[in-house]
Parts: sequence; structure tokens; C-alpha cells
Amino acid sequence: MKTISAKVVRFYETGDASVLRIEEQSLQTPGDGEVRIKAEAIGLNRAEVMFRNGAYLEQPKFPSKLGYEVSGVIDAVGENVSAFQKGDRVSTIPAFSMGQHGVYGEYPVVPASAVARYPESLSSAEGTAIWMQFITAYGALIDIGQLEAGQTVLITAASSSVGIAAIQIAKMIGAKCIATTRGSSKVESLLNLGADHVIQTESEAISEEVSRITGEQGANLVFDPIGGPIVQELASATAKGGMIIEYGALDDRETIYPLFEALGKGLSIIGYTLFEITQDPARLSRAIAFVTNGVDKGSLKPVIDREFAFDDIQAAHRYMEGNSQTGKIVVRV
Repeated sequence: MKTISAKVVRFYETGDASVLRIEEQSLQTPGDGEVRIKAEAIGLNRAEVMFRNGAYLEQPKFPSKLGYEVSGVIDAVGENVSAFQKGDRVSTIPAFSMGQHGVYGEYPVVPASAVARYPESLSSAEGTAIWMQFITAYGALIDIGQLEAGQTVLITAASSSVGIAAIQIAKMIGAKCIATTRGSSKVESLLNLGADHVIQTESEAISEEVSRITGEQGANLVFDPIGGPIVQELASATAKGGMIIEYGALDDRETIYPLFEALGKGLSIIGYTLFEITQDPARLSRAIAFVTNGVDKGSLKPVIDREFAFDDIQAAHRYMEGNSQTGKIVVRV
């Protein structure tokens, strides 16, 4: 019998985008509780760049797969899977090890518990761009941050897919949104996406601008993927009794805890990953319902920045590292 093979992206050492290889491997049969997806689109995330560089929460074991988000059609179902069947259009929810179930490939195999049917109004490119960004933002702003109408949220690195998702969620519930970006090139697009105010961090001080915008009250909630020295300034920009949620470490410089600001204002400063939501069935169910409802109402919609061909996976990673995108980078399979 002829062995059926499929393309997959793997890497054998950490490093820049050139370490990514497209290889052929035998088509994998889904195991107990797993499904196999005929991929149509892959969503790229900063976590995958960090994983490739060896700077992520999980360390790769070589040869390693990578990737969290894929959309497509289920073409095989393993044992003890009752919620899905062959032919279902689905996309993945990040709730697994990238090294074990990385989805950069033509026929990825993933746990059925990490799969959901995405709204029919979305394309496959939008379907692969929905769960990571919106659940990450939902978990911080709604589940943990308890953001309410009339409150102010400060969103740093706001042109990322998660940042845009946070803007949309904030506007959906009636909160005021202050976004940050480094230069002037993305200001207009962020305002068009719903931000009430945009701070250019290369020329404007975050704490001063937030104080001016809020009438010296500060932001009730801060949502930050950067870390490093900026955390001190974010603490200065946070309201009394406010919360700072750190969900990344894009700045590899040391992050110093802003003790006196925290003491003086009674701040809560917490670390967060979306796995707190995706690996808790009850919280995940609420997140999926929230996002689906938002999409159905037209309040939430993935923003696609650019699409690449599968064979151009290295170029797609380099483009992400260039930080010029506004929204999601998608790879077509």
C-alpha cells in the first residue's frame, strides 16, 4: 500500500526564520480524543516566533513542530470523539503543546478539546484568526479584569491581532480605549479600528498622556504584552485600585516591579496567559459564547493584515518580526 505523505514545517535548532523547514512526512492517524484537519489557513502568532527562538514558556524538542492556529475541514476522527465528525469546518483553540501538536502543516492532528466550529459568516482566513486573539483579550479584559462600561483600558502594542481584539471587546462593552503604538504610521488605523485615543510612545509619555485623557484619574485596566522598563510607566498611568495584566515579554530587558506605585495605589499586577481560559472547560465555554455572540452581532471581526503562501513560511515569520503589520498574518495552505 502506498504511504500517503503531507507537508509539515519543522525546525531542528533555535534561531531566525531560516531554521524553518518544509518537509514531507507520513500522514498521521488521529489517536484517542484527537481529530485530523485538512488545513486551509494558518494564523501566525508572536508566541511561535518566541518558540522558534527558544524564548517561549515551552522549550522545543528537536525536530520540533510549531503553530497554534489552523482552520479547515475535519477529515479523520479518532476514538472517543463525539462532538465532531468528518466534514465539520473548524479552527483550533490554543490549548496544547506546540511541540507536540504544532499545526504548521497540511494535515495537523490536534486534541478534539482544542477545536471549535467558527461562525459561518467568517472566511477560513478569518476563522483561523479568531480564537487566539479574542480569547486572549476576553480572558484579560472580561474574565479577569472585569472591565465595565465607562471604565478606561490602556492597551499597549495595540496594532497586534490581540491588541485589536482588545479594542473591539472594549468598545463592545462600552469602555473607553487608549491604545499605544511606537510611531505615527499606525495611529489612523487604530483610531479607525475603534480606539478612542492613540499614544505614540516614541514622542509622547504614556503616563502624562493617560493622565491628560482621563482627567488625572488613570486607566482602570492596563493590558500589556511588552514588559521590561515600560511596566514602571504603566504603573504611573494606572488608576488607584487598578490592575495591570502582563501577557507577554516582548522586551527582553529586566522587568522591575513598581513597588512604590503598587503600594501607593493598591495596584494588582498579574501575569496571564490564555491557557488559564482554554484549559478550563467552564471558562472556555463562556469565552467561546462571548466571542461567537460578538461576531454574530458584528461587534467583533478578525482583521487580516496580509496573507502568505505555505511555501513562504520563512518570509511570513520575517514579516511578523518586522512589526509593520496591523492585525493578523495568515498563511494559506
